[in-house]
Amino acid sequence: MAEKVVIIGSGPAGWTAAIYAARAEIQPLVFEGAPLQEHYDVGRGPLGQLAMTTEVENFPGFPSGDMTAYLDDSIDSELRQYMAPHMKHGVSGPELMELMRQQAKNFGTRVVGDDIVEVDFDVRPFRLKTREGETVEAHSVIIATGARANYLGLPSEAMYKNRGVSACAVCDGALPRFRDKPCIVVGGGDSAVEEADYMAKFASKVYLVHRREELRASKIMAERAEKNPKIEFVWNSVVEEVLGDDDNGVSGARIKNVVDDSSKVYEASGFFLGIGHTPNTDFLEGKLEMTDKKYLKWTVPFRTNTSVEGVFAAGDVADDYYRQAVTAAGTGCMSALDAERYLAAQGHH
Repeated sequence: MAEKVVIIGSGPAGWTAAIYAARAEIQPLVFEGAPLQEHYDVGRGPLGQLAMTTEVENFPGFPSGDMTAYLDDSIDSELRQYMAPHMKHGVSGPELMELMRQQAKNFGTRVVGDDIVEVDFDVRPFRLKTREGETVEAHSVIIATGARANYLGLPSEAMYKNRGVSACAVCDGALPRFRDKPCIVVGGGDSAVEEADYMAKFASKVYLVHRREELRASKIMAERAEKNPKIEFVWNSVVEEVLGDDDNGVSGARIKNVVDDSSKVYEASGFFLGIGHTPNTDFLEGKLEMTDKKYLKWTVPFRTNTSVEGVFAAGDVADDYYRQAVTAAGTGCMSALDAERYLAAQGHH
């Protein structure tokens, strides 16, 4: 029998969609992704990007505090025993995702630890093929596979991820380690300028490193950066190595000038990437309408509809602008309500 709704993805969008769908009694089946090292290496493992972050200070409802007892009581003990110790200052990314997952399961969501690698949206019910070769049929589908941040690919960068290296200033910039200290932002487009502008609120100085000698950012964004006294441009330059130590994380970076090949060390407590994101939509190529950056297109204003009726998109897979856990959760809720109403109209409720 065909599933009423299949949810592909397991970040805040996917789990919120599952919670709403399960409470509406449309028996969601979630494909949370296969726990493969190759997925984790590129930032697309199960539980989404939040599973690879530490502090989460901006998700509503989790002020700073010791949640140990609550986590022990709320999350299945079989799973809880494998989680990292609670840091006692609010909620961490992995904890938030495990709580969302548990909440979805409490309402009857079924979870499969596999990837959907192929879809056929030309037939009804839709056909979805898993990595392990199984075929699942579904009357509606919610895509919540997210987007992964682009990194430079340096071993030293990977070493200090979440210890000073970040791809989201809005998520991490206000943390104590970055306040009143210099930081580095890499990139030359709108994303990088936004990151630099945001970090200038907290850091003592922001070095904006770009491989060319003029920004690719829009004129208004470029002018804003140029007028900010805290932002210093490091033109015609690339990062050779992120510097730091095990105790303190990032301490700076060695940066090379591509014109004269000279290298210089810049001291910094933070190293931020502003070189864009890649949505996890490879398996949907030619199946759904996408933007030029391969994000899924929402085809109805203020709804989560895609170009195929009965297929909905939630979270960062369709949102290249806000990219926050709370906005992903919001569109996850919307997608479940949209799917529920679609199923009711089709007589599948």
